[in-house]
Amino acid sequence: MTTPRHLSPALALGVAAGGIGLFSVMDAFMKSLVLAIGVYNALLWRTLLQTAIGGAAWRLGGGRRIGARALRLHLARGALTTAMALLFFWGLARVPMAQAIALTYIAPLLALLLGAWLLGERVGARVVMASVAALAGVAVILAGQTRMTLGPEALAGAGAILGSAILYAANLIVARLQSQAASPREIAFVQSAVTATLLLCAAPWLAMLPAPALWWKVAVAALLATGSLFLLGWAYAHAEAGFLATTEYTSFVYAAVLGWLCFGERVAPTTLAGAGVIVAACLYAARRRAVPQGALEGAA
Repeated sequence: MTTPRHLSPALALGVAAGGIGLFSVMDAFMKSLVLAIGVYNALLWRTLLQTAIGGAAWRLGGGRRIGARALRLHLARGALTTAMALLFFWGLARVPMAQAIALTYIAPLLALLLGAWLLGERVGARVVMASVAALAGVAVILAGQTRMTLGPEALAGAGAILGSAILYAANLIVARLQSQAASPREIAFVQSAVTATLLLCAAPWLAMLPAPALWWKVAVAALLATGSLFLLGWAYAHAEAGFLATTEYTSFVYAAVLGWLCFGERVAPTTLAGAGVIVAACLYAARRRAVPQGALEGAA
Protein backbone atom coordinates (compact mmCIF):
# COMPACT_ATOMS: atom_id res chain seq x y z
CA MET A 1 0.00 0.00 0.00
CA THR A 2 1.59 3.28 -1.07
CA THR A 3 1.29 6.36 1.14
CA PRO A 4 2.49 9.95 0.68
CA ARG A 5 5.93 10.63 2.13
CA HIS A 6 5.67 14.36 2.81
CA LEU A 7 2.19 14.72 4.26
CA SER A 8 1.96 17.22 7.12
CA PRO A 9 1.97 15.30 10.42
CA ALA A 10 -0.49 17.85 11.83
CA LEU A 11 -3.10 16.70 9.29
CA ALA A 12 -2.70 13.06 10.32
CA LEU A 13 -2.90 14.13 13.96
CA GLY A 14 -6.13 16.05 13.29
CA VAL A 15 -7.72 13.08 11.53
CA ALA A 16 -6.71 10.78 14.38
CA ALA A 17 -8.18 13.23 16.90
CA GLY A 18 -11.43 13.18 14.92
CA GLY A 19 -11.44 9.40 15.12
CA ILE A 20 -10.93 9.56 18.88
CA GLY A 21 -13.83 12.02 19.11
CA LEU A 22 -16.19 9.61 17.34
CA PHE A 23 -15.04 6.79 19.59
CA SER A 24 -15.68 8.92 22.67
CA VAL A 25 -19.28 9.61 21.68
CA MET A 26 -19.65 5.90 20.95
CA ASP A 27 -18.40 5.18 24.50
CA ALA A 28 -21.33 7.15 25.91
CA PHE A 29 -23.81 5.13 23.86
CA MET A 30 -22.10 1.90 24.87
CA LYS A 31 -22.15 2.79 28.57
CA SER A 32 -25.90 3.30 28.31
CA LEU A 33 -26.29 -0.04 26.52
CA VAL A 34 -24.06 -1.93 28.96
CA LEU A 35 -26.11 -0.64 31.88
CA ALA A 36 -29.29 -1.83 30.08
CA ILE A 37 -28.32 -5.22 28.61
CA GLY A 38 -24.82 -6.08 29.87
CA VAL A 39 -21.40 -5.83 28.29
CA TYR A 40 -21.60 -8.96 26.13
CA ASN A 41 -24.88 -8.18 24.39
CA ALA A 42 -24.08 -4.49 23.98
CA LEU A 43 -20.80 -5.36 22.27
CA LEU A 44 -22.20 -8.28 20.28
CA TRP A 45 -25.07 -6.43 18.60
CA ARG A 46 -23.07 -3.27 18.01
CA THR A 47 -20.27 -5.27 16.39
CA LEU A 48 -22.62 -7.31 14.19
CA LEU A 49 -24.25 -4.16 12.85
CA GLN A 50 -20.87 -2.47 12.56
CA THR A 51 -19.62 -5.41 10.46
CA ALA A 52 -22.58 -5.05 8.08
CA ILE A 53 -21.94 -1.32 7.68
CA GLY A 54 -18.22 -1.80 7.23
CA GLY A 55 -18.75 -4.62 4.75
CA ALA A 56 -21.01 -2.47 2.58
CA ALA A 57 -18.48 0.39 2.59
CA TRP A 58 -15.67 -2.03 1.74
CA ARG A 59 -17.56 -3.51 -1.21
CA LEU A 60 -18.51 -0.08 -2.54
CA GLY A 61 -14.86 0.91 -2.34
CA GLY A 62 -13.70 -2.00 -4.49
CA GLY A 63 -13.47 -4.84 -2.01
CA ARG A 64 -10.11 -6.18 -3.11
CA ARG A 65 -8.88 -9.63 -2.12
CA ILE A 66 -7.31 -9.62 1.37
CA GLY A 67 -3.61 -10.49 1.39
CA ALA A 68 -2.11 -13.06 3.75
CA ARG A 69 -0.06 -10.52 5.70
CA ALA A 70 -3.03 -8.19 6.10
CA LEU A 71 -5.22 -11.10 7.24
CA ARG A 72 -2.72 -12.04 9.96
CA LEU A 73 -2.75 -8.47 11.23
CA HIS A 74 -6.55 -8.30 11.09
CA LEU A 75 -6.79 -11.48 13.15
CA ALA A 76 -4.25 -10.25 15.70
CA ARG A 77 -5.89 -6.85 16.13
CA GLY A 78 -9.38 -8.36 16.17
CA ALA A 79 -8.43 -10.68 19.03
CA LEU A 80 -6.80 -7.82 20.94
CA THR A 81 -9.83 -5.60 20.33
CA THR A 82 -12.29 -8.22 21.58
CA ALA A 83 -10.54 -8.71 24.92
CA MET A 84 -9.80 -5.01 25.24
CA ALA A 85 -13.41 -3.95 24.54
CA LEU A 86 -14.97 -6.46 26.94
CA LEU A 87 -12.70 -5.29 29.77
CA PHE A 88 -13.12 -1.60 29.01
CA PHE A 89 -16.90 -1.49 28.65
CA TRP A 90 -17.39 -3.70 31.71
CA GLY A 91 -15.28 -1.26 33.70
CA LEU A 92 -16.89 1.80 32.10
CA ALA A 93 -20.27 0.80 33.51
CA ARG A 94 -18.78 0.92 37.03
CA VAL A 95 -16.79 4.17 37.08
CA PRO A 96 -17.42 7.69 35.70
CA MET A 97 -16.44 8.20 32.06
CA ALA A 98 -13.78 10.79 32.86
CA GLN A 99 -12.22 8.53 35.48
CA ALA A 100 -12.24 5.58 33.09
CA ILE A 101 -10.60 7.51 30.27
CA ALA A 102 -7.96 8.92 32.63
CA LEU A 103 -6.98 5.38 33.61
CA THR A 104 -6.45 4.42 29.97
CA TYR A 105 -3.74 7.05 29.52
CA ILE A 106 -1.03 4.58 30.39
CA ALA A 107 -1.64 3.12 26.89
CA PRO A 108 -0.09 5.93 24.79
CA LEU A 109 2.96 5.97 27.02
CA LEU A 110 3.38 2.21 26.62
CA ALA A 111 2.83 2.63 22.87
CA LEU A 112 5.77 5.02 22.68
CA LEU A 113 8.04 2.36 24.14
CA LEU A 114 6.54 -0.46 22.08
CA GLY A 115 6.81 1.60 18.90
CA ALA A 116 10.50 2.19 19.50
CA TRP A 117 11.14 -1.42 20.45
CA LEU A 118 9.04 -3.31 17.87
CA LEU A 119 8.87 -0.89 14.93
CA GLY A 120 12.15 0.97 15.28
CA GLU A 121 10.32 4.31 15.42
CA ARG A 122 12.17 7.36 16.72
CA VAL A 123 10.77 8.75 19.95
CA GLY A 124 11.60 12.45 19.61
CA ALA A 125 12.03 14.81 22.55
CA ARG A 126 8.93 16.80 21.59
CA VAL A 127 6.65 13.73 21.74
CA VAL A 128 8.19 12.57 25.01
CA MET A 129 7.74 16.02 26.55
CA ALA A 130 4.14 16.18 25.32
CA SER A 131 3.38 12.76 26.79
CA VAL A 132 4.92 13.68 30.16
CA ALA A 133 2.96 16.94 30.21
CA ALA A 134 -0.26 15.11 29.35
CA LEU A 135 0.42 12.62 32.13
CA ALA A 136 0.84 15.56 34.52
CA GLY A 137 -2.60 16.75 33.40
CA VAL A 138 -4.02 13.32 34.23
CA ALA A 139 -2.40 13.54 37.69
CA VAL A 140 -4.15 16.86 38.30
CA ILE A 141 -7.47 15.28 37.33
CA LEU A 142 -7.03 12.23 39.55
CA ALA A 143 -5.98 14.40 42.49
CA GLY A 144 -9.27 16.26 42.22
CA GLN A 145 -11.29 13.03 42.02
CA THR A 146 -9.91 11.37 45.15
CA ARG A 147 -12.84 12.71 47.20
CA MET A 148 -15.45 11.16 44.92
CA THR A 149 -17.35 8.07 46.09
CA LEU A 150 -17.47 5.60 43.22
CA GLY A 151 -19.24 2.64 44.84
CA PRO A 152 -18.21 -0.90 45.86
CA GLU A 153 -17.52 -2.12 42.32
CA ALA A 154 -15.27 0.81 41.37
CA LEU A 155 -12.03 -1.00 42.23
CA ALA A 156 -12.88 -3.98 40.02
CA GLY A 157 -13.96 -1.61 37.25
CA ALA A 158 -10.72 0.34 37.48
CA GLY A 159 -8.71 -2.88 37.35
CA ALA A 160 -10.57 -4.00 34.22
CA ILE A 161 -9.91 -0.65 32.53
CA LEU A 162 -6.19 -0.80 33.38
CA GLY A 163 -6.03 -4.30 31.88
CA SER A 164 -7.78 -2.99 28.79
CA ALA A 165 -5.28 -0.12 28.56
CA ILE A 166 -2.35 -2.54 28.47
CA LEU A 167 -3.97 -4.43 25.59
CA TYR A 168 -4.73 -1.11 23.87
CA ALA A 169 -1.04 -0.19 23.85
CA ALA A 170 -0.32 -3.33 21.83
CA ASN A 171 -3.38 -2.54 19.70
CA LEU A 172 -1.91 0.85 18.73
CA ILE A 173 1.25 -0.82 17.43
CA VAL A 174 -0.67 -3.44 15.45
CA ALA A 175 -2.81 -0.61 14.03
CA ARG A 176 0.32 1.02 12.63
CA LEU A 177 1.42 -2.20 10.91
CA GLN A 178 -2.12 -2.93 9.77
CA SER A 179 -2.48 0.47 8.13
CA GLN A 180 0.55 -0.25 5.95
CA ALA A 181 -0.96 -3.47 4.65
CA ALA A 182 -4.66 -2.62 4.14
CA SER A 183 -6.99 0.24 3.26
CA PRO A 184 -9.05 2.01 5.96
CA ARG A 185 -12.26 0.44 4.55
CA GLU A 186 -10.78 -3.04 4.76
CA ILE A 187 -9.55 -2.43 8.30
CA ALA A 188 -12.94 -1.13 9.47
CA PHE A 189 -14.74 -4.15 7.98
CA VAL A 190 -12.43 -7.10 8.66
CA GLN A 191 -11.50 -6.09 12.20
CA SER A 192 -15.20 -5.84 13.07
CA ALA A 193 -15.86 -9.19 11.41
CA VAL A 194 -13.13 -10.88 13.44
CA THR A 195 -14.46 -9.41 16.68
CA ALA A 196 -18.03 -10.39 15.80
CA THR A 197 -16.94 -13.96 15.02
CA LEU A 198 -15.16 -14.30 18.36
CA LEU A 199 -18.14 -12.91 20.26
CA LEU A 200 -20.57 -15.22 18.45
CA CYS A 201 -18.76 -18.21 19.94
CA ALA A 202 -20.55 -17.47 23.23
CA ALA A 203 -23.89 -16.54 21.66
CA PRO A 204 -25.70 -19.86 22.44
CA TRP A 205 -25.26 -19.16 26.16
CA LEU A 206 -25.20 -15.37 26.48
CA ALA A 207 -26.96 -13.72 23.53
CA MET A 208 -30.33 -12.01 23.93
CA LEU A 209 -32.17 -9.55 21.71
CA PRO A 210 -32.19 -5.94 22.95
CA ALA A 211 -35.53 -4.28 23.57
CA PRO A 212 -36.91 -2.43 20.49
CA ALA A 213 -36.31 0.95 22.19
CA LEU A 214 -32.58 0.23 22.38
CA TRP A 215 -31.91 -0.58 18.71
CA TRP A 216 -31.38 3.03 17.69
CA LYS A 217 -28.57 3.27 20.25
CA VAL A 218 -27.01 0.09 18.85
CA ALA A 219 -27.20 1.54 15.32
CA VAL A 220 -25.64 4.88 16.28
CA ALA A 221 -22.86 3.15 18.22
CA ALA A 222 -22.10 0.95 15.20
CA LEU A 223 -21.96 3.95 12.83
CA LEU A 224 -19.68 5.87 15.18
CA ALA A 225 -17.35 2.91 15.66
CA THR A 226 -17.11 2.33 11.89
CA GLY A 227 -16.36 5.99 11.20
CA SER A 228 -13.75 6.06 13.94
CA LEU A 229 -11.95 2.98 12.62
CA PHE A 230 -11.90 4.50 9.13
CA LEU A 231 -10.39 7.78 10.33
CA LEU A 232 -7.85 6.11 12.58
CA GLY A 233 -6.87 3.66 9.84
CA TRP A 234 -6.16 6.58 7.49
CA ALA A 235 -4.20 8.49 10.14
CA TYR A 236 -2.02 5.54 11.14
CA ALA A 237 -1.13 5.03 7.47
CA HIS A 238 0.36 8.54 7.39
CA ALA A 239 2.17 8.99 10.71
CA GLU A 240 4.00 6.99 13.37
CA ALA A 241 2.20 5.19 16.17
CA GLY A 242 4.12 6.97 18.94
CA PHE A 243 3.30 10.38 17.46
CA LEU A 244 -0.41 9.69 16.96
CA ALA A 245 -0.68 8.12 20.42
CA THR A 246 -0.76 11.64 21.89
CA THR A 247 -4.22 12.17 20.34
CA GLU A 248 -5.58 9.65 22.84
CA TYR A 249 -5.37 12.36 25.47
CA THR A 250 -8.09 14.43 23.77
CA SER A 251 -10.61 11.74 24.68
CA PHE A 252 -10.71 13.00 28.25
CA VAL A 253 -12.31 16.25 27.18
CA TYR A 254 -15.07 14.33 25.40
CA ALA A 255 -15.52 11.92 28.31
CA ALA A 256 -15.83 14.68 30.90
CA VAL A 257 -18.48 16.53 28.90
CA LEU A 258 -20.42 13.42 27.86
CA GLY A 259 -20.32 11.95 31.36
CA TRP A 260 -21.81 15.15 32.74
CA LEU A 261 -24.45 15.55 30.03
CA CYS A 262 -25.55 11.92 29.74
CA PHE A 263 -25.00 10.45 33.22
CA GLY A 264 -24.86 13.44 35.57
CA GLU A 265 -21.21 12.79 36.44
CA ARG A 266 -19.75 15.91 38.07
CA VAL A 267 -16.78 17.62 36.44
CA ALA A 268 -14.50 19.20 39.04
CA PRO A 269 -12.45 22.37 38.39
CA THR A 270 -9.30 20.27 38.61
CA THR A 271 -10.73 18.10 35.82
CA LEU A 272 -11.03 21.12 33.55
CA ALA A 273 -7.53 22.30 34.48
CA GLY A 274 -6.03 18.90 33.72
CA ALA A 275 -7.91 18.69 30.43
CA GLY A 276 -6.40 22.05 29.43
CA VAL A 277 -2.91 20.71 30.08
CA ILE A 278 -3.67 17.60 28.01
CA VAL A 279 -4.97 19.55 25.00
CA ALA A 280 -1.99 21.92 25.15
CA ALA A 281 0.38 18.94 25.16
CA CYS A 282 -1.28 17.46 22.08
CA LEU A 283 -1.06 20.77 20.22
CA TYR A 284 2.62 20.99 21.16
CA ALA A 285 3.25 17.49 19.79
CA ALA A 286 1.51 18.43 16.52
CA ARG A 287 4.26 20.95 15.77
CA ARG A 288 6.77 18.15 15.28
CA ARG A 289 8.48 17.97 11.92
CA ALA A 290 7.22 15.55 9.29
CA VAL A 291 8.64 12.06 9.68
CA PRO A 292 9.44 9.99 6.58
CA GLN A 293 7.44 6.80 6.32
CA GLY A 294 9.46 3.86 7.60
CA ALA A 295 9.88 0.51 5.94
CA LEU A 296 7.51 -1.61 7.98
CA GLU A 297 6.67 -4.24 5.44
CA GLY A 298 8.75 -6.99 7.10
CA ALA A 299 7.77 -6.18 10.66
CA ALA A 300 4.84 -8.60 10.82
